Amino acid sequence: MIEIIATLLRWSQLASNMILVGSCVFLAIAGSYNTPWVERMARLLPWLAGILMAGLLGILVTTTAQATGIDENAWRPSAWLALVQNTRMGHIWAARTVCALIVLGVVLSMSKAPATRGRYILCASMASLTLAVGSLASHSAADEFSVTAILPYTMHIILASLWFGALPAFLLVVFHATQSTQAGAGYAGASGGGVPLRSEELLQSGMVALKRFSLMAMPVMLAIVATGVIITDRMVDSSYGALVSTPYGWILNAKLALLALVLMIAARARSTWLPLLAQGQEMAVSGAQKLRKWVKIEFILALGIVMLATIVANTIPAKHALVQSWPYAFRFSIDATWGDETVMIRAWSGLALLVLGVSAIVAGSFKHWNMTRRISIPLVLVIAAMGVALPPLSVEAYPETYRKTPVPFDTISIANGSGLYAENCVTCHGPQGKGNGILSKTFTRPPVDLLTEPHTAKHTAGDFFHWLTYGIPDTGMPGFAGNLAEEERWDVVNYLHAMSRGYQARLMSPRVKPNQPQKSMGPPNFSYFAQDGSSGTLKDFREQKIVMLVLFTWPQSQERLEQLSQAYKMIIGSNTQLLGVPMNEVEPQEMTAMIAALPFPVVTQGAGEIKRSYALFRRTLERPDLLGDGIVPEHMEVLVDRYGYLRARWIPEMDGLGWTDLDSLQQQLAQLGREKQILPPPGDHVH
Repeated sequence: MIEIIATLLRWSQLASNMILVGSCVFLAIAGSYNTPWVERMARLLPWLAGILMAGLLGILVTTTAQATGIDENAWRPSAWLALVQNTRMGHIWAARTVCALIVLGVVLSMSKAPATRGRYILCASMASLTLAVGSLASHSAADEFSVTAILPYTMHIILASLWFGALPAFLLVVFHATQSTQAGAGYAGASGGGVPLRSEELLQSGMVALKRFSLMAMPVMLAIVATGVIITDRMVDSSYGALVSTPYGWILNAKLALLALVLMIAARARSTWLPLLAQGQEMAVSGAQKLRKWVKIEFILALGIVMLATIVANTIPAKHALVQSWPYAFRFSIDATWGDETVMIRAWSGLALLVLGVSAIVAGSFKHWNMTRRISIPLVLVIAAMGVALPPLSVEAYPETYRKTPVPFDTISIANGSGLYAENCVTCHGPQGKGNGILSKTFTRPPVDLLTEPHTAKHTAGDFFHWLTYGIPDTGMPGFAGNLAEEERWDVVNYLHAMSRGYQARLMSPRVKPNQPQKSMGPPNFSYFAQDGSSGTLKDFREQKIVMLVLFTWPQSQERLEQLSQAYKMIIGSNTQLLGVPMNEVEPQEMTAMIAALPFPVVTQGAGEIKRSYALFRRTLERPDLLGDGIVPEHMEVLVDRYGYLRARWIPEMDGLGWTDLDSLQQQLAQLGREKQILPPPGDHVH
């Protein structure tokens, strides 16, 4: 019950806040402040500010109960105060409340002084600030507390307020326009000097306000859609299938359906009913009545959109939601289908038809087509576009297709997956996944190449899990549900993705490509303990330090380790953490003597898993290393930037002097140190 009450309170305060913003902007651009509709709207403003304050207080009460898990805390001021003082949520609530109090003060002062454009702009600005502060508690802020993450959400909610919040004022204008056109003439209000306004003058002032709002509404709505796309992309990330298989996606789709209806009403109002107001009394009455009816419906639909926005703001985003079962036998994937000439031709043809459909909408508006043509022609073109483009982009899907890996993409999982692959998969797929195992020639269809072909990148982690679980009919691929536990199957999936990323790493060199992190080059995370007592994970260094990982063999790497010891001050001065990882077994006494002379941490626990995982990144263009079991180099160094991406790699036996030139190494570190964040940090799980 408390969840329902909390949702209603959030909805009421959000709706009142948005109406305050939109109505004050509408009043500011109206140009007439002494008409009946303006006076009625002005009388509503204090009530809206009061609802905003009451809603915020109710949110504090219900949030306290929900956050503490004790319903009785809803009635304990001491619990409210503790929430406000000790949580970020409480700090944001306090800041919003201060802004809302200022809004209330501005509104009350306006009721006792002559209306001016400046007062309405001030009220709209403070109400917008209240919304902006509230966006600090959004999903966008929770994922990444930065201006670039929060700004699109803030702009989206404020722009939506300019449209939705103005609808009550719009309705009042239409209501009085209807009355004035029906009355024909007579008293309709008072001008600034108390002189009665004729109905024609009132209608004219209303027309001016409506036209000004109409001119603003189109770019505002386009901006709302644009910012909405940005937010949705961030909340969905690469899990677009979750839009039709998670609560977040279902609510978002319902919101979009209501928005489509609203846009249809708005387009009709702009193109047909508004122009009627300037075409004589009879036509004006008809136009005003139509507007009055349909804008009411638009406002009710808009209230529904705000309610859905309130609910979706408290629903787990699609990219974090677990899609346990994909309900469809297919999915659409450009990655898995693009490259086939037929697919590309049909996709571009479908896009051309879609452009024609959009053009038909625009043409219909300018050429004043009747409603049947306006709807039927674009609809036929859009349906044809989908029929041409979508089928070739579809691939088979399974219940597990969009299931997220419960096992993190880390060195422990990859090392486990490597052993399981060697036990169960090598005979068919080969030691390096090329599909050239000793049994491969016995199949009618040879096993797929999991290494050099972009097979792994084209399919989801859930696809591979399904195949590992149930096998692939008519291919000879068996299911392993009876042999491997669920977690072990996910380990194999992680290993396959690590192999694929390792092959892509052949394009790397000892030189950092400036400002070009690759989304596919998120290195496996790892945990470690070092000889100097330090411990942690690779992820701990994100947004703080560059990581230089040195995988070495003793004693072959002795000279390089001595050089790194001498250059250690330069390296740490470049905001870089150096970690050594032994790749071979060393006698305990020899290991103790060796690491005692090194000034940087050397991994003593976790080194085996790190070696097995990062050895997959050993390939180069000149030496792709595709035969047999592969050859692991004796020494390899990699640079991971501050945002978690593998950016450069040096293998002495293949890349020559490389980073033995300390000036060159320092240049690479300086380059990474100058770079700002370009991509969001890589995820903890493969997709």
